[in-house]
Amino acid sequence: MTKPRLSLFGILQMNLGFLGLQFSFGLQQSNMGPIYAYLGADEAAMPLLWLAGPMTGLIVQPIVGAMSDRTRSRLGRRTPYFLVGAVLCSLSLFAMPYSRALWMAASLLWVLDAANNITMEPYRAYVSDRLSPAQLPLGFLTQSAFTGLAQTLSFLAPSLLVWWGVGKDVLGANGIPEITRLAFVIGAVLSLATILWSVTQVPELPLTAAEDAAMPRARLTLAGTFAELRDAIAVMPRPMRQLALAMFCQWFAMFCYWQYAALSLARGVFGTADPASQGFRDAALLNGQLGACYNAVACIAAFAMVPFTRRYGARAVHAVAVVAAGLGTVTLALSSNVPLLFVAMLGVGIGWGSIMGNPYVILSDAIPPERTGVYMGIFNMFIVIPMLVQTLLIWLAYRPLLGGDPRHVMLLAGGLLMLAGATTMAVRERGAAPASA
Repeated sequence: MTKPRLSLFGILQMNLGFLGLQFSFGLQQSNMGPIYAYLGADEAAMPLLWLAGPMTGLIVQPIVGAMSDRTRSRLGRRTPYFLVGAVLCSLSLFAMPYSRALWMAASLLWVLDAANNITMEPYRAYVSDRLSPAQLPLGFLTQSAFTGLAQTLSFLAPSLLVWWGVGKDVLGANGIPEITRLAFVIGAVLSLATILWSVTQVPELPLTAAEDAAMPRARLTLAGTFAELRDAIAVMPRPMRQLALAMFCQWFAMFCYWQYAALSLARGVFGTADPASQGFRDAALLNGQLGACYNAVACIAAFAMVPFTRRYGARAVHAVAVVAAGLGTVTLALSSNVPLLFVAMLGVGIGWGSIMGNPYVILSDAIPPERTGVYMGIFNMFIVIPMLVQTLLIWLAYRPLLGGDPRHVMLLAGGLLMLAGATTMAVRERGAAPASA
């Protein structure tokens, strides 16, 4: 059955919930490193404190993706998961900046990441369910654009609050700045409101008779879900397997970036490693501004990539984009010139815009529609496994091999992003999407 064509406005509304979801991720990426430092974390142990993301992604997303393929409800297959995840996410965001100890912040991050992961893969499957093949590049790259916009706003939120008159050195009783607390409150409201808007304005399509017949008839159980995961992995499409190495390199690199960018800037630009210093707080603000810059670039680049992806294929476009991100990350590690750092963010932004869109264009063309949810969940394992490996390796190597310097971690990240570009060219796409949208 031909799926109804959505207008551009409809595609934007459908993906608006992704803006709220990614605002939450942006708050984590820009603020959890400084929050952990304010609460007394050791630099070498920083990856261990970020373990929540990959662990919950590894456990939650494949299971929820498989369950959503088999769910029948009045709300649809995917929507129940959006709503549960959005509520849990909002509650966790409200609580995070009130953490009084390291264990409390780390525990809340586990809940927050679990909530985001409950929402993430059903949301990607929802886009694949809702759009025709001709509109999939626009649908997924719109998600990527909203990722860029959301994270631009989330990275920039503390600086905007300072520009609007909130004191940057006003601290809570736990040492966390007031601007951080207010940014998390904004994120809590935005996360829930945008997802509610998307699911009410662009509801899921009802299952066709053929789709309903293709769904497993067995009861929705945990054992059945694991069996579905096992069977799907056994017959995983070849392009999906070929993406594994590129995904490993780029996500290992991005996890390094988010954990150590603020610490690298504190050393390289402000000459300090003391979390209690004004220079460190200035580095956290600069990291937010640079992050806002690369995410704004990602938002624009994602839309700009659509015609190139149609003409040259997602593989080639993605390879060029992540190499540009690698060059930008290396520049951030080596330069103390702030204007040059903003120029470097052009490369990081182009790469980030592609990372959040083009691999899913390749994937959606290769997987059977009736298994979209489970394969989107399994594909997330290609993201979280490198993060788990990064957590262990950086923890062990930070002082003996990387000299206890966060700038060296950033150099490693830049090199891996460039390697991701080279390995992407080994992927064989099944075919580009039709030229019309």
